[in-house]
Amino acid sequence: MQTHPKLSLIEHFQDLPAPRVQGRTDHDLIDVLVIAVCALLCSGTGFDDMADFGRAKEVWFKTFLTLRHGIPSHDPFNRVFAALQPAAFLDCFLRWTQSLRATVTHEIVALDGKALRRAGDRGQSARYIISAWAQSNRLVLGQLKVADKSNEITALPQLLRVLELAGCIVTVDAMGCQKTIAKEIIEADADYVLALKGHQETVHAEVKSYLDDALAQQTAVPAPPGKEQPPGELAYAETVEKDHGRVEIRRYWQSGRLGWFADRAKWEGLRSVGMVESVRQVGTEAPTVERRYDLSSLAVDVAKFARAVRGHWAVENSLHWCLDVRMAEDQSRARTGHAAENLATLRRLALNLLKRDKTKKRGRKGKQLNAGWNHEYLLRLLAF
Repeated sequence: MQTHPKLSLIEHFQDLPAPRVQGRTDHDLIDVLVIAVCALLCSGTGFDDMADFGRAKEVWFKTFLTLRHGIPSHDPFNRVFAALQPAAFLDCFLRWTQSLRATVTHEIVALDGKALRRAGDRGQSARYIISAWAQSNRLVLGQLKVADKSNEITALPQLLRVLELAGCIVTVDAMGCQKTIAKEIIEADADYVLALKGHQETVHAEVKSYLDDALAQQTAVPAPPGKEQPPGELAYAETVEKDHGRVEIRRYWQSGRLGWFADRAKWEGLRSVGMVESVRQVGTEAPTVERRYDLSSLAVDVAKFARAVRGHWAVENSLHWCLDVRMAEDQSRARTGHAAENLATLRRLALNLLKRDKTKKRGRKGKQLNAGWNHEYLLRLLAF
């Protein structure tokens, strides 16, 4: 075997316990994992692609993998990922991502669920994966599978407990706006911005009524960054985006006055409430206006509040769109055993590697093409 630079991927996953299937242990687990992630880095999607990619690159893989019985076929890839324990795989994933993660003050960590639309049998509801997306690091920090959308409420605390969140601002959509979630985030030495909708009907109505009335009666006056807002005033910020005939104005208001909120003591660490108004106009069409409301443990600093809200929205384009369009997650039919969950972890692992690379000035598709063409570049991705 030739000498290559230390490969971070192999170092962090080589101790992962191999699933044992009687009479079917011809291939080392690390070989299967490396071939699989390389296939995904080069635009592959499923088990057939992994086997074909491995055979096409067998001579190269033999320079740094054992390959005791050559390249696995479709069935061994399927059996391994169906049998591999997701908790053990996730533990390795968490340790690996933590080694890549740079320290960022007030890092925005967005927790959001995504359906695996074709990973269930006929008649079953779609399975969901909750991912933790670190905006500045551009990394998936971790994930957890839930049976359906409603189970996010019970799964979120489990994910929060295994993540390193001290000093971060955690954002959660309306499904996760729960007192238990707020408590878990505060206990992790982090702050939160929790979106409000119908799941907290009474709280949503109270916050909406207060902020709408305050805005109607008072002129919003910006506060100096990091300073408490004077009584009776709303902190205010505004952004304007223009692109191809589309204009979007976003207005942010935040208040630290909570004396009106009867249940404020039940929300651990609550320090402010916020409102976001989005005004969107395309061409000559009539503008659309939408308001959203949030609970937050942040002191009044509307610039920080706005950054957190925008950071959560970005998860759709930065993560979910990439998984569906670039890695065909919505089209995956892997459903045996733990295959769907483990492949979801593998896709996020590959996406982390692509996003972390700064040596190739291309988008994700261009990086994937270059990884398929250039062994040196592919090794560079594995070495992160």
